[in-house]
Amino acid sequence: MTAVLDTPAYLTDSFAGAGVTALADVVGAEQTVPTVDGTAVRYANFDYAASAPALSEVAAVFTEALGQYASVHRGAGHLSQVTTARYEQARETVRSFVGGRADDTVVFTRNTTDAINLAAHAVPGDVVVLDIEHHANLLPWQRTGRARVVTAQPTFADTLVALEAELSRTPAALLAVTAASNVTGEVLPIRALTALAHRHGARILIDGAQLVAHRPVSLASYGVDYLVFSGHKVYAPFGAGVLIGRSDWLDDAAPYLAGGGATAHVDLDAGTDWHTGAARHEAGSPNVLGAVAIAAAADTIKNLGFELIGYHERDLLTRLDEGLAALDAVTPLQIFDDVDDRVGIAGFVVDGFAAREVAEYLSNHHGIGVRDGKFCAHPLLTRLGYPEGAVRVSFGLGTSSEDVDRLLAALAELTA
Repeated sequence: MTAVLDTPAYLTDSFAGAGVTALADVVGAEQTVPTVDGTAVRYANFDYAASAPALSEVAAVFTEALGQYASVHRGAGHLSQVTTARYEQARETVRSFVGGRADDTVVFTRNTTDAINLAAHAVPGDVVVLDIEHHANLLPWQRTGRARVVTAQPTFADTLVALEAELSRTPAALLAVTAASNVTGEVLPIRALTALAHRHGARILIDGAQLVAHRPVSLASYGVDYLVFSGHKVYAPFGAGVLIGRSDWLDDAAPYLAGGGATAHVDLDAGTDWHTGAARHEAGSPNVLGAVAIAAAADTIKNLGFELIGYHERDLLTRLDEGLAALDAVTPLQIFDDVDDRVGIAGFVVDGFAAREVAEYLSNHHGIGVRDGKFCAHPLLTRLGYPEGAVRVSFGLGTSSEDVDRLLAALAELTA
């Protein structure tokens, strides 16, 4: 499988025996929370995959922009011009961050879910998806009535064969796949999937919600047609997301929302002329501050460097995996037998405890925040044999080895 995997070389080594400090400052890093014994402890956040905390650098840019906040687009006032420039520069920053092509359309949306719904609105044909997707990359396609769901196989190699068979059976317009599982963290090889789609005359949409904060992505060099992600997964505040990709389908589709900003000209008798480009699908006043925050997060991540981020997260993940493996009561979740690359996510179940019980114990007794449930991936959890849900631990730039050790000690205490 080495030939199709995209694992960067710097992720093949690990130094998890040594202590790992947080790689970046995040807002709320020293926040304390109450525990059942009446004391307050520093909150240990292991729920990054749901919403990563804002980076301090992002908060500073956000605050500066808020101080000069004014109407965006078409305003002649100085602050309107400043705000508009910031918004449009954010679009270009995002394009650069994910290696977009010069003619790609960059649309700011509410989140990944919104971005995929927009894509589903624009795609002119059938869409092939895997059954490992979280709901954001499954339900919008199903609602179109043009979704063809392929069951993932125990190995990724066999899954490629299954996808090839489906794409060969009947032409499809698009292959839509997650880049990194939000249940297990497993990273799928983008290049191999892109080559597969294009070989059968289909385009590809990559759900990068769990990837773009952890791995470098380049639409241009990978040949990816569309990419979606959310600001709140990349250390920016809630409320903004991105769809970036080829312009023709987006320009041919009816505006996602009808309203001001999407219109070039409106006439009660002659009808409405709509813009092309991003404006076509950004009717109404956009979330300028959300877009600015995403751009600030992209710049901060890029400045840190993905090699450093990769070492940091691999060391923590190795420490976590080894610690969980030492606990007999813990069973990890895994989709593929032959995918070794993972972002900082681990899904697992604990013998004798419901997932909610584990999460409540960690929070109430140790001030540790994890996720429990089915992670908006109900079909996958059912297929893996855990229809009632599991526990998910996820981390990122603000996590240290001290946090991981604290989590492992709490789980050992629970299962003793």
